[in-house]
Amino acid sequence: MSHPAALPAFNRLDPAGIDDLLTEDEIAVRAATRQLVEEVAAPYVADWFERGEIDDPRGLMKSFGEMGLLGMHLDGYGCAGMSAVDYGLACIELEACDSGVRSMVSVQGSLAMFAIWRFGSEEQKQQWLPGMAAGDLIGCFGLTEPDAGSDPGSMRTRARRDGDAWVLDGRKMWITNGSIADVAVVWAQTEDGIRGFVVPTDSPGFSAPEIKHKLSLRASVTSELVLDGVRLPASAALPDVVGLKGPLSCLSEARFGIVWGALGAARSSFETALRYAGEREQFGKPIAGFQLTQAKLADMSLELIKGQLLALHLGRRKDAGTLRPEQVSLGKLNNIREALEICRTARTILGANGISLEFPVIRHANNLESVLTYEGTVEMHTLVVGQALTGLAAFR
Repeated sequence: MSHPAALPAFNRLDPAGIDDLLTEDEIAVRAATRQLVEEVAAPYVADWFERGEIDDPRGLMKSFGEMGLLGMHLDGYGCAGMSAVDYGLACIELEACDSGVRSMVSVQGSLAMFAIWRFGSEEQKQQWLPGMAAGDLIGCFGLTEPDAGSDPGSMRTRARRDGDAWVLDGRKMWITNGSIADVAVVWAQTEDGIRGFVVPTDSPGFSAPEIKHKLSLRASVTSELVLDGVRLPASAALPDVVGLKGPLSCLSEARFGIVWGALGAARSSFETALRYAGEREQFGKPIAGFQLTQAKLADMSLELIKGQLLALHLGRRKDAGTLRPEQVSLGKLNNIREALEICRTARTILGANGISLEFPVIRHANNLESVLTYEGTVEMHTLVVGQALTGLAAFR
């Protein structure tokens, strides 16, 4: 008669044993990213958030480039060529520090670099991608406009031909990395349809004033892009795509990272609440010993586990080449919504301390209000899923 093997110890930070689904290499990527973030960002991010500025954003980006985090899921041109799951695990660690830190990396790799890598000419790839992968060059991605958010097809930015050149006029809003970027991937209406352009930010007529007075994503550079008669050579246009397929493909790449990243903010808030509940005493015992607090912690843990399993499943599909855009929408819709609820619930456990920047919870909650909206609002992802289920579009 065989005896059952001894059960592993219960890990309250991994209660479902999800780490058993990861390879040793994936765990190593996560650990290395966590260590880097703890060295270059975590000790300073609350101060950056409070002041609304990062002390040395270019230096921070360079640190991420040296680790191989920039465009890490792309192949060639100095990129690390790692898996989608590796990238997702890195996004969790970046956003466990701050959503603005993850956004900085995501816009660089999954928007600006991906657009050039996927749709650019060989000349464009050679010119920009190695420096961007190393963190020596910073990129931004210009799609959203003051009057065109969820409906990018209504953008007003125009690119017209003038001899052998292109001339761009328009404005873009809410652009991460804009004021520190060396290159902007800008989408504009042309006589042929929407096209992307690789715009050096030192081009005459280009400016990127920083957006102030934010109460979310404060540890992040957010800018407006102004294009006033920016003249570019014919070679500046991305040659391999026309229409909304281009920018939407890039957004799907970035949304995949968000599916994972939001769980970092949720994990940080949950672990903070769990630790606080064990230390804070009321009525003669830690508040972790009261039923209502335990109910909150159990529900937070459960939603975090479900989000992790969904993200990992979508990551495996992406690595297998079977991930559909609608499935990315499922992930973003669920994981951001649940991550935000976890942060809000954690805030209640911390009581008044929950609104202090001495703890990360209110910072994560404020940041996720932006993450909930950008790169596809709740409403838009709901309608994407609804159309996939019913076969009927309800966007208009």
